[in-house]
Amino acid sequence: MCGIAGIFESGSRREIDRALLERMNASLLHRGPDAGGLHLEPGLGLAHRRLSIIDLSTGQQPLYNEDGSVVVVFNGEIYNFQELVKDLAACGHASRTRSDTEAIVHAWEQWGEDCVTRFRGMFAFALWDRNRETLFLARDRLGVKPLYYAQLPSGPWIFGSELKALLVHPKLQREIDPLSVEDYFAFGYVPEPRTIFKGVFKLSPGCTLTLRRDRPTSQPVEYWDVPFKAATVQTEEEAGNELLARLRESVKLRLVSDVPLGAFLSGGVDSSAVVAMMAGLVREPVITCSISFGDPAFNESAYAESVAERYRTQHHVEQVDPDDFSLVDRLARLYDEPFADSSAIPTYRVCELARKNVTVALSGDGGDESFGGYSRYRWHVNEERVRSLLPRRLGRPMFGLLGQLYPRAEWAPRVLRAKSTLEALSRDSLSAYFHSVSFVHDGMRRKLFSDRFRRELQGYDAIEVLKRHASRAPSDHPLSLVQYLDFKTYLVGDINTKVDRASMAHSLEVREPLMDHPLVEWASGLPPEFKLHNRQGKVLLKKALERYLPPQILYRPKMGFAVPLARWFRGPLRQPLRDALLGPVLAETGWFNASYLRRLVDDHQSGARDFSTALWTLLMFESFLRNVVVGTRAASMARAVAG
Repeated sequence: MCGIAGIFESGSRREIDRALLERMNASLLHRGPDAGGLHLEPGLGLAHRRLSIIDLSTGQQPLYNEDGSVVVVFNGEIYNFQELVKDLAACGHASRTRSDTEAIVHAWEQWGEDCVTRFRGMFAFALWDRNRETLFLARDRLGVKPLYYAQLPSGPWIFGSELKALLVHPKLQREIDPLSVEDYFAFGYVPEPRTIFKGVFKLSPGCTLTLRRDRPTSQPVEYWDVPFKAATVQTEEEAGNELLARLRESVKLRLVSDVPLGAFLSGGVDSSAVVAMMAGLVREPVITCSISFGDPAFNESAYAESVAERYRTQHHVEQVDPDDFSLVDRLARLYDEPFADSSAIPTYRVCELARKNVTVALSGDGGDESFGGYSRYRWHVNEERVRSLLPRRLGRPMFGLLGQLYPRAEWAPRVLRAKSTLEALSRDSLSAYFHSVSFVHDGMRRKLFSDRFRRELQGYDAIEVLKRHASRAPSDHPLSLVQYLDFKTYLVGDINTKVDRASMAHSLEVREPLMDHPLVEWASGLPPEFKLHNRQGKVLLKKALERYLPPQILYRPKMGFAVPLARWFRGPLRQPLRDALLGPVLAETGWFNASYLRRLVDDHQSGARDFSTALWTLLMFESFLRNVVVGTRAASMARAVAG
């Protein structure tokens, strides 16, 4: 795994500032501590940090073709590179290394921009073709690897694996985008293609960006999307056997490594399935890593231990301090943008543990999206069934009135929280799902934001993100639609971002077999009832795995990677929370309603309401402002003085 960065003068051939490019590269040292390299020529600078995984001796980057006219810097893995090398050799291309990086160079020479359709893996790369005067940027289909870019007001393009590489550039404007703030408080992250800063973008998954000399602007082009194309109906048994064969092949592809390799093992269905497949493919015991929590409500370590014993893995467990909230500011600096998923804390810790034993770890991420594992899918499908029973003009007002009259019961399980259900039924399908995934829901955001900030939004609402994707969705089935929305938003903006930053902070490569794009394509075409049936999610996956995993693993309630926020904010973080949210940093923005902020804090700390998710979202935004915005401005000023 690696980090890349670069500068491209599309309108000139001015010399690139080598010292600046080196600073951009140095900001990504954690992503590639083993080696670094630069390529400079008039109007172009490419930078690379390397974490050596495959071909340790000859895989250094930047990597060139035979005559040096094509050069690439690459972050990720091309799992089918050995097959590609054979195909390319048949076309007359000779390989000098054993690395997957060289396959990218020759694939570009052979197939041009279509080369990405041949790659099976996780990747973000920048390739320069001097003869065509073309810079080609690409990101993998599921957005496992990140790529940020911006065109500066003075003309040059800059890009990098993390936003921090771009923030090194003194001419990058650091103006926060109000629309991105609205998105952040709704989703808990800033969805693609926006970033928190105006004019800075993430290259969306399954997209490429082609920049040509003397062509000042360019737009991303999509080369792949999740198809949700109905497959030929199989029996459940046939589909289960094919699922296992596909999963086994995907895991096998991800076992190629010249450094120690293991797996995360949470004790959930997905990570346990990956470990079960690994155990059948390798001779040595699989190295597995888990973390445990002191609080039984959040602890899955016993389930992980049972899977480890069944497959005789070399299992490593560490207990996380139940009050492990020391990472707040570190996470803000790590993510570069506000990021409100509190499971970033245990994810950071399990990556830290894994790196003590391996350099590559396989994870179970992506299984819920493909196979219908989230409980919110079940609720959404059930609510859609009820909505269909009444005409919309009658149902929405009736459910809305009942929702207003019914008492709130946030303390109760969702099945008993009729107020929430009635309120959901009063909304249309997309609004209801948006409400279910929102960190700070519409009503709270309206109260939270100041009049001034709402004017800056000019009527924009974060639901536009879902509307944009829903308008392009290949299926209107209630389950398939929300799965598609999660592939485009939550999986990329939350799950993949969280794992990439947490793993790269420890120079650990994480591979995701359940995000193998042929497996995802196939699973998307399965009948929805193979995924969700009779209130049970992941129906086919669990049934297929019954020969590999016991019922207590497959059919227990999903726990997730949660942390005790509510207790923290009433206990050890009581005063730090008040200081942060009611202090000068948020107040000076002018974006927040101070009286409502105080009410949120007071009501939560008194025990009257549980506002822990909203408070954490605010806390991480305040930390972002202090650590990233103020920090980069101070660094820019220091460089200006030094210069």
